[in-house]
Amino acid sequence: MNYPSQRPRRLRLNPVLREMVKENRLEIQQFIYPLFIISGKEIKKEIPSMPEQYQFSLDKLPQEIEEISKLQIPAVLLFGIPSYKDETGSEAWNPEGVVQQGIKIIKKENPELLVITDVCLCEYTSHGHCGIIEQGQVNNDKTLDLLAREALSHADAGADMVAPSDMMDGRVGKIRQVLDSRGFQNLPIMAYSVKYASAFYGPFREAAESSPQFGDRKGYQMNPANSREAVLESHLDTEEGADILMVKPALAYMDVIHKIKEKFNLPLACYNVSGEYAMVKAAAQKGWIDEKRVVMEILTGFKRAGADLIISYHAKKAALWLKEG
Repeated sequence: MNYPSQRPRRLRLNPVLREMVKENRLEIQQFIYPLFIISGKEIKKEIPSMPEQYQFSLDKLPQEIEEISKLQIPAVLLFGIPSYKDETGSEAWNPEGVVQQGIKIIKKENPELLVITDVCLCEYTSHGHCGIIEQGQVNNDKTLDLLAREALSHADAGADMVAPSDMMDGRVGKIRQVLDSRGFQNLPIMAYSVKYASAFYGPFREAAESSPQFGDRKGYQMNPANSREAVLESHLDTEEGADILMVKPALAYMDVIHKIKEKFNLPLACYNVSGEYAMVKAAAQKGWIDEKRVVMEILTGFKRAGADLIISYHAKKAALWLKEG
């Protein structure tokens, strides 16, 4: 049976019907908002390549948390920019480090806000790589102990979830082992399981002050040409104890989001990264696109591809737009 008996437009002509038969719905409860916390005082510094995104000192954090809470965004993802960096990134597990203090401030302001912490060393190392450097390469196995130490310090500070983003082999299992041994059996891990060596991270490296001082991260982040490898990485993280999987970036990798969703039963997050955000903001500022429509279309695309959770710098505006209806 076909036209004229079949007319798909019948369900598109009425706005009420369009809403009733909509296959995928964005909800504020699916959003995670990234935050950059920096050492110092009286700092709310806009990131040039990421308009309307800021580095916040700890004393400026409560006001931002109040705004996020009013929008009913349920979770934040914390990145720290320390005042001191060294070869091993030792500030990453400092009990009085910027992220550790930030966790406590946020939980005091809003105990119900879910605090997720990025677990990596790139913001903390003098060389900008995600682990210990030996002979010009990141030593995978020696780095695992430091990542676990960082994750444990976040747990001790009151984090609700840790999110290892370093892409070292075995890091989820090591972090799970250490957390369990210290009484944090119920603390979930959201693994950056599928993290590509992407050109879309450029603005983030300015925001987090984490650019590598030599070489690149292709030796541990994934090749953008590969998708079968994404299944392998997700399988390994699942076996090691991950509670949530993630695909990063999101916009150019919706096929990978779909593939991982189809093959694994764990909740799936995607990270709508800095370069994706910056492109939209730049085009909107030029008047070339309708920012609201484009953002909501992109975020809906992530849902359609299979993402359960969306990490996005657009989250605050998207939440506001959803509230407005």
